Amino acid sequence: MTDHDLEAILYNKPGHLIRRLQQIATTVFLEETAEYDTTPVQYGALAAIRAHPGIDQLRVAQAIGFDRNTISGVVERLEIKGLISRSTGTDRRTKLLYLTAEGEALLARMYPATERAQDRMLTGLNKTERVAFVSMLKRLVDANNDVSRVPVSAPGRRD
Repeated sequence: MTDHDLEAILYNKPGHLIRRLQQIATTVFLEETAEYDTTPVQYGALAAIRAHPGIDQLRVAQAIGFDRNTISGVVERLEIKGLISRSTGTDRRTKLLYLTAEGEALLARMYPATERAQDRMLTGLNKTERVAFVSMLKRLVDANNDVSRVPVSAPGRRD
């Protein structure tokens, strides 16, 4: 196989480019936020909990597009770190999630680093291109949400 063949069958294909950009995005996020010992998924879960205090674990998974079985480990690690607390809902099986003061403070401290990461992920694009690119990404994600293994859905609050 020649380089030309790879260009035709791989390097210029959206699936390959999106996968590579995801790898780059994760690396950049972890570099910029290294001092906070928080993964992109943990950050997303914290942001969802802050936006929807009292949200349950399943709805956190739905809000960030993450596997419902794996989110339990994420939530457990956040609780161990003292970033969230869990309380029992009215049906006793549901655990409602809340940010602790430490979780709120971490999100506030991390914010500049996450913004640097977002900026770095778009290196190579000017300001106008960045806005257009993010807009197109959002349209693609929204248009294909239903075919995702974990479709994102707006969280509702359960008490």
